[in-house]
Amino acid sequence: MRRTVAFLIPVLLAAVLPALPASAAPESPSSPGWTVSGDVIRWTTSTPMPLLDAGVEFWEGDRFLGRAQESANLRTFTLKAALTDPAALQVRSAGKRLDVVQPPAAGLSVPELPALQPPADVDPGTPGPYATGTGEYALDPIKLPEYAAPIEMEAVVVAPKGAPGKRPLVLFLHGRHFTCYSKSDPNKILMTWPCPSGSTAVPSHKGYLKAQQLLASQGYLTVSISANGVNAQDALTADAGAQGRSSLVRHHLAKWADWASGRGTVPAAVKSAPAADMTKVLLVGHSRGGEGVNRAATDSLTPPPGDTGFSGPVRWNIRGDVLIGPTIFGHNPAPDVPSVTFLPGCDGDVSDLQGQIFVDQTRGLSRGDALHSALYMVGANHNYFNSEWTPGQAQAPAFDDFWPGQQPDPLCTPGAPTRLTADQQQAMGATYVAASARLFLGRDESVLPLLDGSGVRAPSADPARVLSHAIGGDRRSFVVPDGSTQVSGSARVCQQTSRDAALACSTTRSPHFVGFRGAVAQPERLSVALKWSAAGQTGVVTPSAPVSLNDSRDLALRLAVPPNAAATRFGVSVTDHSGRKHPLGSVSVTGLPGSDRTSSLWAQEVRVPLPSGVGRVASLELVPESASGEAWLIDAYGWDRGLVPVVPTRLARVDAVVTAVDEGDSGTQTHNIVVTATGNGTRVIRLFCNEPGNQPATRLVTLKPGEHRAEVPVTYTGNTKWSADVRHPVSVQAISNAVVGSATGGLLVRNDDPAPKVTVTPVADSVVEGGALKWKLTLSEPVDSPVTLSGAPVAPVSGTELSTTDVNAEWLLRNSGEEALPSRPLSATQLGFYAFIRPGETSVEFSVPTVADSETEGEEQVRLKFEGVSPTGTDFEVIGKVREAA
Repeated sequence: MRRTVAFLIPVLLAAVLPALPASAAPESPSSPGWTVSGDVIRWTTSTPMPLLDAGVEFWEGDRFLGRAQESANLRTFTLKAALTDPAALQVRSAGKRLDVVQPPAAGLSVPELPALQPPADVDPGTPGPYATGTGEYALDPIKLPEYAAPIEMEAVVVAPKGAPGKRPLVLFLHGRHFTCYSKSDPNKILMTWPCPSGSTAVPSHKGYLKAQQLLASQGYLTVSISANGVNAQDALTADAGAQGRSSLVRHHLAKWADWASGRGTVPAAVKSAPAADMTKVLLVGHSRGGEGVNRAATDSLTPPPGDTGFSGPVRWNIRGDVLIGPTIFGHNPAPDVPSVTFLPGCDGDVSDLQGQIFVDQTRGLSRGDALHSALYMVGANHNYFNSEWTPGQAQAPAFDDFWPGQQPDPLCTPGAPTRLTADQQQAMGATYVAASARLFLGRDESVLPLLDGSGVRAPSADPARVLSHAIGGDRRSFVVPDGSTQVSGSARVCQQTSRDAALACSTTRSPHFVGFRGAVAQPERLSVALKWSAAGQTGVVTPSAPVSLNDSRDLALRLAVPPNAAATRFGVSVTDHSGRKHPLGSVSVTGLPGSDRTSSLWAQEVRVPLPSGVGRVASLELVPESASGEAWLIDAYGWDRGLVPVVPTRLARVDAVVTAVDEGDSGTQTHNIVVTATGNGTRVIRLFCNEPGNQPATRLVTLKPGEHRAEVPVTYTGNTKWSADVRHPVSVQAISNAVVGSATGGLLVRNDDPAPKVTVTPVADSVVEGGALKWKLTLSEPVDSPVTLSGAPVAPVSGTELSTTDVNAEWLLRNSGEEALPSRPLSATQLGFYAFIRPGETSVEFSVPTVADSETEGEEQVRLKFEGVSPTGTDFEVIGKVREAA
């Protein structure tokens, strides 16, 4: 039986109170659900939170603290970080607050759906001539660095029957989802691996069968692989699992290469299928799976130095990637691997649509020949591309990731005329995956207009509205704003990620303006903002040098206007190097449907014909015809139909390294954070790190021929007092002639002093009901970092256990997120709390407040089990007794 469950969304949990002891911090967080105990920050919800591929992030105002680690039951999220202002704490995911209910913006109206575009000459969503067969394989699990539990090697195969010869291979990788569930309790979902007894693995890898069946009918061999083992453990990795997913993909590809060559034991599901043509491989990744297949493409072209996650030769050729609502935490696309990125307009998970970076950030890294396409899909959410994440279709509990909150959304609430149903969304997804396969694996350019901004549709995806734009292919770069771009009139050069309103491109959420987490500034990321108060106020853009567009058919612009804006028309002219002006015609752009909860400021591709003999073009003019408005020019190109051969450049590979050193007993020491680079040409990268005093900083680094590392010095002082390990992070972004593998590294200064001993002394472990049970924790010596222990009730060995109605109701709510009624034993709740000793102090008391009642209950007990959080290994139990009042 297929079952669904309705989840209570965390943004609605305004009744959950912070479990913050009065002595733990100078002031409380500004929103509920928080516990701050020294450097341990915890956010708790009363019900399991649907897992987000975008990750749960803790912020202190505008300062990114880090990615929080979820508990196995998906109710508690924890991060160790230095905090100065608890009142500024926020929970975010893809730029969206989760810990408060944000009121909808006033005055927003949502227009009707865009008109259907004309049909393309071909429809890749039409099933092909082959019958299909489905099977599965399960191989021995693999061990990956940074992952304690082995990773499964399981997959579902859908293959054509009777297709001649070797067939191109399409590999699917799902995203980050909870891994286990209970068939008897739909509210019990877990993030652990392997699944414990009584629970079942979520078959996320079986969620793309519709797309697999369409592809197999057209002659492609398809495999969708399971990644539950990575999902359950990637919170402990610096890159959120990208390298682990890459290694998993490459292990599967290596097996397929063996089987295609007749080596190894071939599973029955593979033996009954045609052999794979490993020279033609397409990778399809959903959410974090998108980031994973991108890394697999990079690692296949430029293997990681000292790669311990995969060994062996690369015996495959990845011809392209399809990235479905992907994350790209590292801003490190594979520039020489063609790609198509799906941007779901109603994505409630990766809601900032950061997958746009897979297009925009390829500019300048390599030759720019590979096609990189983005498809904006009006009304699609994040989860429904996978049927196993879709209510009514999934075996495990499933949910709509576009959370309705307390206010219905006029654009994305299910049932709105602008919202796709699950079946419509899956048909659309399958169609455009098939278009990508046909283009990248078969070099069939008849499908190119569906992907390159030509403004046509595939009728099999109706009624979906899919808009496209692209860079690469047969395009000649004309305007890509940089520091040498000059503007005049109604135009200004703006910074896409600046926090300074005077410099920023816009405060409206835009996929183009997604910042690199931890980056204080990204000066290379520029656009041209146009703002006018009267028709005819021309904006002029002049690149650093004239560009020849003689071989181009059209001038293509990626141009954005505000969401829901009426059709905005611009006259377009260019001026050649001799000063002669060439009017080219006009273009019109209408704002995409948007609300205050969507990222709809997205550039649409528009084109005007270029006359023959226009020559070298020196500047571009845009003349708005409306009375007032604003727009953003992302870039402009000379365009011609078709593709050009993509010969991967031997780009340098850059990796941020994690270096670990011992603190030492005395003195000030300096060690370098290292970023390694291969290659011998001139490579330009940007580093992001923290200066002394924990101030974020950035610097541009040019690596000259023969230079293979950049260094960031870190100074620290050793002593003989215990302290927690200290991390000094560094992030790296490629600017030119390089591709990034590991984007995050740093220096780990390890504590090398013994942990203090903790003793517990009863202060009041036997009280009359209405009193407070109390214990005192004492350290054997002062320490330099907070000592934090987490406590939880367990059932006593004998006797009657204290219940939820025997303790203070507010205390219970703060520490568990649960109400007292119905009365139940404390060990049956999610009650948990911290005991915390500040640096320099040696003791603290913790208590359990009880309440008096009129019932005759006899003596009751509470048994509390404490475990050391920092340092670990400091475990103990206490028992408290509560007597009847005389």
